[in-house]
Amino acid sequence: MGLNIVVCVKNVPSTLTVDVGPDGQPKTAGLVCAMNAFDEYAVEEAVRIKERVPGSTVTALTLGPEADQAVLRDALSRGCDAAAHVCGPEFAGSDVFATSKALAAAIRKLSAQKPVHLALFGKNSNDGNSGAVGGMVAAWLDWPGVLSVKKVESVDESSAVLWRMMEDGVDVVKVSLPAAVGTVKEINEPRIPSLKGKMAAKKAVIPKWTASDLGLKPEEVGLAGSKTKVARCTHPPARGAGTRVEGASSAEKAAKLVDILVERKLI
Repeated sequence: MGLNIVVCVKNVPSTLTVDVGPDGQPKTAGLVCAMNAFDEYAVEEAVRIKERVPGSTVTALTLGPEADQAVLRDALSRGCDAAAHVCGPEFAGSDVFATSKALAAAIRKLSAQKPVHLALFGKNSNDGNSGAVGGMVAAWLDWPGVLSVKKVESVDESSAVLWRMMEDGVDVVKVSLPAAVGTVKEINEPRIPSLKGKMAAKKAVIPKWTASDLGLKPEEVGLAGSKTKVARCTHPPARGAGTRVEGASSAEKAAKLVDILVERKLI
């Protein structure tokens, strides 16, 4: 029968240099956007699992405005079979709580059509950078959630053996499916979309789902359904110039460095 895999992707600014407006909010209008870098690894792993397990399919899923359909077509060009777009003005201002709730509802909708075995996520996004969405989706769905996965050793329709990166090494865990899995960049090397894939992605019909389509009320999504709000953004403070330690020899430089550290009470 194969696996039914969902991979969540996000359209983000392709630069980390984003201006902040007088209102204290990021000025994103007109910025060039692309697939979140960490999501590329999740897409690649989803496609690799599909290639390993005959009969498997991969659906790309995103939440965002109309323009974010581009990230789904990118995922399709990389080997995903289908895509779905959670889209509507009611989703504007979603934090990780509201975003994860909407994505979980979308995965339930997909699972009602054909049971989903795996939901894959990138480590984090380069804009919000919370790294929490994958784990929160797992909680909403009441699925096992495994983050920081660097290797999918084996997977079938009932379970998966995963290598999870830890501070002191690697855990090898076996989880029952369905499950949500967060990947890290050590897991693979993303492929470059093929010309054939790009042409097919352009023609693909991508359904758009509103909150109503997902069985959610307007007050459950977007800013109204969020538990946090960004009050104000600022650029990080400029870093001061470093201290250059001079000396005739390495020993003299080391001694001067120790004196500086002691003076500043750093050692």
